[in-house]
Amino acid sequence: MPHILKNKNIEVHIDFPNEHYNFSRFDWTGKITDVKFKNIKVSSVESLTCKNEHHYGKGFYNEFGIDNALGFNETPIGGWFHKIGIGLLKKEDNTYQINNNYEIKPAYFKITSKPNSVFITCKSDSVNGYSYILEKEIQVHENDFTITYHLQNTGTKNMSSSEYVHNFIAINNDLISSNYVLNFPFEIKPKLFIETVNPEQKVEIGQKKITFKGTPNTPFFFSNLSGNKNVNSKWELTNLNSRITISETGNFKTNKVNIWGSKHVISPELFFDIFIKPGESKKWSRIFKFYNLK
Repeated sequence: MPHILKNKNIEVHIDFPNEHYNFSRFDWTGKITDVKFKNIKVSSVESLTCKNEHHYGKGFYNEFGIDNALGFNETPIGGWFHKIGIGLLKKEDNTYQINNNYEIKPAYFKITSKPNSVFITCKSDSVNGYSYILEKEIQVHENDFTITYHLQNTGTKNMSSSEYVHNFIAINNDLISSNYVLNFPFEIKPKLFIETVNPEQKVEIGQKKITFKGTPNTPFFFSNLSGNKNVNSKWELTNLNSRITISETGNFKTNKVNIWGSKHVISPELFFDIFIKPGESKKWSRIFKFYNLK
């Protein structure tokens, strides 16, 4: 059963580390599986056709080190490397793939729950000079919820990684269509995108917003929306049919903003760069707000 944080407006369902999702990609600390605003569901799932839902993303799952897991390059094949928030993964070959089903040695987790918050600590083993303590707190407020992270480098090597929330969103189960408008506080630069996947040309890129010409039947993806420029970490998604707006705001600048989506879901992603020297730590947060259009 999920742990539920709830007030009159917001309802957040959280799976604890050893519950349900047990794959080697998304962070196990505080897996936000479902979110409702005024009893309307605003979250979705990565795949509608998966055979094992516990191998796929949903809700507001986050991930560390999508491009390169901590210590992967210097780990020999057959050795173990870190996936922050999960534990140790066994290296199979020389290319890190997020969708590989790696063998896992889970980290150590501790959970403290209160009526309006959940606090989870993840403590890693020490392997190849890397170790860490990750603390995550999820809090529910009147019209928003926040995720606060504190990552401490307890190893002997510099820690370099990244973190983002995948944001599997669909408001009131509405398919992606002209009912959705996605806004950003910065200029979108298509000429500087690293990757563009828009086979049906149903995703329209504006100066500061993204709209849709009908419902895309195939997945779409855009990376590097700001052209590698440091910008304010924020997006705002409105569903004109339900007249509900969701926004995510980070307390940091970002130079990497991606969008992934499919027929049933859209995922705007704000990346936080992580570089921590031994004995030091980083703290950052994200706030997700919900409101009705007037």
